[in-house]
Amino acid sequence: MSLLQKMITPKSVLPVERQRFTDSMLKAMIVPMVIENLLQMVVGLADTMMVSYAGEAVVAGVGLDTMIYTIFIFLFTAISAGGSVVVAQYIGSKNTEDGNLSASQIFHLSGVVSLICMVLMLFFGSGLLALMYPSTEAATMEACKTYMWIVSLSFPANALYNAGAAIHRTMGKTSVTMKVSLVTNFVNVVGNAIGIFVLHAGAAGVAWPTTISWYVAAIIMTTLCFKDGQAVQINLKQMLRLDVPMAKRILGVAIPNSIENTLFQAAKVVLGVLIATFGTSQIAANSTGQTFWSLAACMGSAMNMVFITVIGQCVGAGDEEAAEWYMHKLTRLSLVLATVWNIIVMALTPVLLPLYDLSSETKHLILIIVAIHNLFSATVQPFSGPLSAGLRAAGDVKFTMWASIFCTVVCRTILSFILAKWLGLGVIGIALAMVLDWCIKAAMDVWRFRSGKWKNRKVI
Repeated sequence: MSLLQKMITPKSVLPVERQRFTDSMLKAMIVPMVIENLLQMVVGLADTMMVSYAGEAVVAGVGLDTMIYTIFIFLFTAISAGGSVVVAQYIGSKNTEDGNLSASQIFHLSGVVSLICMVLMLFFGSGLLALMYPSTEAATMEACKTYMWIVSLSFPANALYNAGAAIHRTMGKTSVTMKVSLVTNFVNVVGNAIGIFVLHAGAAGVAWPTTISWYVAAIIMTTLCFKDGQAVQINLKQMLRLDVPMAKRILGVAIPNSIENTLFQAAKVVLGVLIATFGTSQIAANSTGQTFWSLAACMGSAMNMVFITVIGQCVGAGDEEAAEWYMHKLTRLSLVLATVWNIIVMALTPVLLPLYDLSSETKHLILIIVAIHNLFSATVQPFSGPLSAGLRAAGDVKFTMWASIFCTVVCRTILSFILAKWLGLGVIGIALAMVLDWCIKAAMDVWRFRSGKWKNRKVI
């Protein structure tokens, strides 16, 4: 039996009475998560389509800016994800009091960190962009600075929304986050249409709706987290003060996760500097291609949170056998769903591309890099993404952090310069380096899981 077969085939069947999550419960979590992620990606496609009518300079400027902006989003998400591991384990152990405290502290930490980040970017963002992209065309840089200044104002709202969404997903209430996402994305799309086609505001026409929609999302999600009768709920007093012991538990997971995600995005920013030297067409292809990549990856993203909820609760209950059994089950499910979904996205890509007001050269590059991405997103990414989330949910956060740093910061960056710059493959080389990074990370995660060293690492 191959290593892959061993990975997806459990050693034994878990008795029904010990299965904490039935198939219907898993379906109730997965379907809303997929719909939510799909909705966000469709909105992303709509955004890039509308931005394309503002000119390739704006597309390129927003694309370069997004690489930096996403560093902060990943930071806020990492805090929420780290906290959700702690919350999930408290839910599994049926410790409601500490579960409520941990949920409240996620909001506290997210709010403080996001406010600091917002102030830093408002004061130093323009200088940072000029330093990082010195050779960028003037029109592109102008769009870049405009977009960054405006979306920096959304940082606190983004962080609070992610905190609330992570808590609801940990409770298995993914339908709630789906509904909130539906409302806020509607606000974003309508705002973008007005900003671009009515007001002709260029980058600002995209940035302001994004910022406004995040505040709508934050208000709704935070309000819902105060609701009585849930597995966990937040408390205003606990939100406003720092509880050092609980904060340490959350940060014990969140800091490695933050380092992992921040360095991942920092590596993308470094590569963005490289991509910025390729010309407007390739920058626009990479920017638009990433929207298709995100659409293709939405199935894996949905499964990440399912792994955290299920594995976290099993480990919190002290049932490592169930955690291992669900690792196998969810990995098999991730492979099936990712394969089907990536085939669908690849088939839709040639249909959607004509809707973009981009050059034929740019569209040709997009088709190539999307094909590369989707092939490996279907076959490899379930092992380097969702499985890694499962290891993290069990408390094996240091391994996942170091594995990601090695694969993304070292392997992907070096391979990108070799393939994209030295071999002259441009954005195609960037895509190849990305999927090779996944292959290395997947091999490491499978080895770690099979070794059993992820067990006995409970964080509460």
